[in-house]
Amino acid sequence: MNSFFERKYVIQGIILIIALTLIARLFYLQIIDDSYLLSANNNVLRKVIEYPARGVILDRNGEILVQNEPVYDLMVIPKEAKNIDTALLCRLIDIDREGFDKRMKKARDHSPYRASIFEKLIPKETFAVLQEHMDKFNGFYTVDRNIRTYPDSVAAQFLGYILEVTEKDIERSKGFYRSGDYIGASGVERSYEELLRGTRGVKNQMVDALNRPQGSFMEGKYDTLAISGEGLVSSLDKELQLLAEKLMRNKLGSVVAIEPSTGEILTYVSSPSYNPNLMVGRERGNNYMKMLNDPYKPMFNRPIQASYPPGSVFKVVAALTAQQAGVINAQTIFNCPGGYRYGRNAIMRCTHVDGPTDLVKSIQKSCNTYYGYVYAHMLDRRGMPSYKAYDLWRDGLMKFGLGHPLGIDLPGEKGGNVFPADYYTKNFGSNKWTSSYNISQSIGQGQLGITPLQMANIMAIVANRGFYYRPHLIKGIGEEKIVKKEFTEKIWAGVDAKYYEPVIEGMSRAVSSGTAAASKIPGIEMCGKTGTVQNPHGENHAVFFAFAPRENPKIAIAVFVENAGYGGTWAAPIASMLVEKYIKDTITLPKYIQDRVMNAVILPKVKTKEIKPTVKEKKDSTKNSQNNSTPVKQAAAREKNNKNLLVHHSQVRRNYAQ
Repeated sequence: MNSFFERKYVIQGIILIIALTLIARLFYLQIIDDSYLLSANNNVLRKVIEYPARGVILDRNGEILVQNEPVYDLMVIPKEAKNIDTALLCRLIDIDREGFDKRMKKARDHSPYRASIFEKLIPKETFAVLQEHMDKFNGFYTVDRNIRTYPDSVAAQFLGYILEVTEKDIERSKGFYRSGDYIGASGVERSYEELLRGTRGVKNQMVDALNRPQGSFMEGKYDTLAISGEGLVSSLDKELQLLAEKLMRNKLGSVVAIEPSTGEILTYVSSPSYNPNLMVGRERGNNYMKMLNDPYKPMFNRPIQASYPPGSVFKVVAALTAQQAGVINAQTIFNCPGGYRYGRNAIMRCTHVDGPTDLVKSIQKSCNTYYGYVYAHMLDRRGMPSYKAYDLWRDGLMKFGLGHPLGIDLPGEKGGNVFPADYYTKNFGSNKWTSSYNISQSIGQGQLGITPLQMANIMAIVANRGFYYRPHLIKGIGEEKIVKKEFTEKIWAGVDAKYYEPVIEGMSRAVSSGTAAASKIPGIEMCGKTGTVQNPHGENHAVFFAFAPRENPKIAIAVFVENAGYGGTWAAPIASMLVEKYIKDTITLPKYIQDRVMNAVILPKVKTKEIKPTVKEKKDSTKNSQNNSTPVKQAAAREKNNKNLLVHHSQVRRNYAQ
């Protein structure tokens, strides 16, 4: 009996030992020894992400604005990266040993067994050399990528740029993006991200122990193809854009031109701009920080984010809304003795003594006195308290697209400032205030603020005699050139068509024989309005907006040049050249005026530390000198020459002056 129990324990012991041996072996193979895992997952079958080509962006004539250029990410599986020629790898991708160790540590922390990005965006020239030596770098392989490239380096604020996704981007996308992916960060790249980005693919690749590709697994049966992003056709005219950026070089401000019949934006300039090629590649971070610290803010999107008092150009809106309200008509006359008197012996001065002035003449001569009376009649003589009449006046402005975003297909659009009556009631202390309290708004000053895009849209409304299409920068999506529905909607501006003709006549005379006479275009009836906007922080701003031709208009334009002085001196010639170039493909403005505008440096003085350019920036500057914006250095170098130009053309300035 005892021997039976002894045999039982012996058998159980043997079984237990065998079981423990098997468990220990499995533990060693699966946990301790990773050779089989690595061989199975990496040396035999490798899943390689295929990144889609981002959609190309064209101008309205089919010219390329943005395209893709191949680059490569170097990937590493830390547990496989053994017995490699570290010195050679560092030399090939231009890093030091410290950089190598830092990258390897980051990869190990992510996962010893899974692939991580070791070096991003390796250019094709470097890749060609690296590929010859990949058999020396166990655990490393490359993944194809694409980066954006800008052949003409134009329209940076319109096009925008892309960045690597953040954790928040990944979370918001509900898993669509992964670490290392790129996403549109600004401009059209951001607005149309879901169309431009395309869809990733996965390629199952066989590789040998020496890290050499051996072909597709199962002849690609389980691969998924990357789908390229949709192409976009922008409304921009590349040649007109290049000219506009050239004219605005070394100046702060904006140019926006719109095709009135569609709302398509023909030119979109925010100045100073920057070379968009600086926002791609391995030096992007350094370039971004330098531009971020530039005192002239080249990354600030002025056409939709800067808000200015509109100045005298606002008189066009004032004349139209006052007619619609029945306060004035084309025959209404106010006497101009050189200023408008209000309150207790206060006066809002006019730049001329115009005498008896009707509506057409008020626009032609830009009479402040006339619009002081118009504003007073709108607020104080409508049979209701002034604060209630003010809100009716404000409603009229809102219908013209002021005081709120227009809905352009760009992120970050601001709406400007048209404050409600409550704002003035609170500041005044009661609702007993009248037009005298904020009379400066009658001529587009005071608390009024509108964006350059809104200025151009006002001209599109006038050109169309009462309506507009929402301004937009993309006119076609994909091969079918689909237009978004919101950009085909006709929006009424609240003023009947019959009230536009006297205003348009006044604008026509302003160009033919008024404040913008020096900028008229032979053979084209351009209707426009100059403005000189008071600036408490420095020199006045120069403004001009116009449309042309008078019948069947092709272009509506707004030009705003900060700190430039008279609208007729600086803004009007810029608009004139762009309008003529677009309609007639030529420029007949006298050469000395063209040279004066082209060569002018109109930049406020700022204190800034000189930042030496990188080697890459020096190369880019040489290659794209006409498009790169380095206003701080240019201002210092050309200030003396600019002063001489201003003296030389002082007589011209007096002739243009409003």
